[in-house]
Amino acid sequence: ERNALRNSSYRWKFPIPYILADSLDLNAKGVILQAFDMFRLKSCVDFKPYEGERTYLKFEKLDGCWSHVGDLQSGQTVSIGERCDYKAIVEHELLHALGFYHEQSRTDRDDYVQIWWDEIIEGFAYAFDKHNDSFLDDLNTPYDYESVLHYGPYSFNINSSVPSITTKIPEFNEIIGQRLDFSRIDLLRLNRMYNCTSSLTFLDQCSFEYINICGMVQITQDGATWDHTLGKPGDEDHTLVGSCADRGYFMRLDTKTGHAGQSALLESRILYPRRKEKCLQFFYRLNGSPQDKLVIWVRKDDGTGNVRRMEKLHTITADGEHHWKLASIPFSVENKFRYGFQGIRGEPATSAGGIAIDDTTLTETNCPTNVWHIRNFTALLNSTSKGDYIMSPVFNSSEGYAFALQLYPHGRNSSPYTNYMGITFHLCSSPNDGLLEWPAGHRQVILSVLDQEPDVIHRMSLSLSFTTNPKQLVHGSNDTLQWDKPSITGSFSSSCNCYMSPGVGWNTFLTHRELHWKKFLKNDSLFIFADF
Repeated sequence: ERNALRNSSYRWKFPIPYILADSLDLNAKGVILQAFDMFRLKSCVDFKPYEGERTYLKFEKLDGCWSHVGDLQSGQTVSIGERCDYKAIVEHELLHALGFYHEQSRTDRDDYVQIWWDEIIEGFAYAFDKHNDSFLDDLNTPYDYESVLHYGPYSFNINSSVPSITTKIPEFNEIIGQRLDFSRIDLLRLNRMYNCTSSLTFLDQCSFEYINICGMVQITQDGATWDHTLGKPGDEDHTLVGSCADRGYFMRLDTKTGHAGQSALLESRILYPRRKEKCLQFFYRLNGSPQDKLVIWVRKDDGTGNVRRMEKLHTITADGEHHWKLASIPFSVENKFRYGFQGIRGEPATSAGGIAIDDTTLTETNCPTNVWHIRNFTALLNSTSKGDYIMSPVFNSSEGYAFALQLYPHGRNSSPYTNYMGITFHLCSSPNDGLLEWPAGHRQVILSVLDQEPDVIHRMSLSLSFTTNPKQLVHGSNDTLQWDKPSITGSFSSSCNCYMSPGVGWNTFLTHRELHWKKFLKNDSLFIFADF
């Protein structure tokens, strides 16, 4: 199954009413809402709670992961069964509901893949049927090995080591079946089918590759200016990391010249929000004076229609590290506004560089609350073995729970898999523990690895989650609750000077191949977002 149904009567009108049935696991409910947010960010598809409409989607925990194709006009089920509670799997099923069949159902699929009929489990050959042009429309797009709706090589296979489907271009055998996120062509088809001209929660982004700098405006104050700068060896941009001649621009304020206190303001064009919540993300580098500062502002409507009321959001100070870093700045605004970057020179006599920004994105979504930046990742891979791990800083949830992550570059000792990274989540003791609810059940852990693709619409970030069960026991224990206080469940760690609970996580977090297939590694840095 896959490609678009030609019959337009199966098209949905937005927003699509939905019901989350009581049978769903709590984690599945959270994952479904995450998938909704991805559709809103990358298309005009929207969803709303059911209010008695004739047509709707009802998400239930039934046998397996499946959906009807298109709007049946009478209400229909989407099954998110056992082990289906992954963002990309829910996206897969929702694309079916929106009117798409699997990629290998295309009329021309035999030009691109080989179906090994003798290797398919008896009774499941129908899953590999292809459809003719009178039934499906490819929307003038090429065959997509990267589609989130493509079967993997071992789908419905008899022998676990023998594939049921292979690609005519062998390099794609390890790509088909990816479950990270929508591919570029998935989104192209979805937006063509539903005539989406813009997404719902995307507002702005800029990689500064063109001289118009995305309509941003220089506000001259006292002689300092942001310069549109072409990267060079040792001073590369973040977008292309110096990989293309005559490309790879960023914005830079030179702090070696002028005098202390001089500043330059770079502001966005006027933006018109649809929602209140905002998340401004950008990469920055401070390699000048230790006194240099980067200040983030928002300029709001003053109530008379003029965008002139300034509000400071965040100040970044130099810390002696001269590499690209990621900033995530949450803020709220409901009327038209601009956002801006103010660079302030410290002491030019002690500066060897300046202040740089690149790859800005602004969305009407929630910002990640905790970011783990892991540098020199290639060296880490080369210097570790299976069972070795690195530990994150201790993070804090909005409720006050402390937690940390352990990343296993080559997997845990107990893992049967090779070429996979593993990761575990651990509660940590903190002074807040006497005030918090224990066990810490019914809370969702969301771990994401950032695809550093500069276009936020086309990022294919990995996102995995689980929800804590208050009745879960520590592995091998008959009476100790997994999510009780870490001082009860765990052991003391000198790494954090705290007690750490036993870890819960994934043996198959991210493959070594995926690290390089997408832009998970850039400037040899890996970013992991952690929310609890």
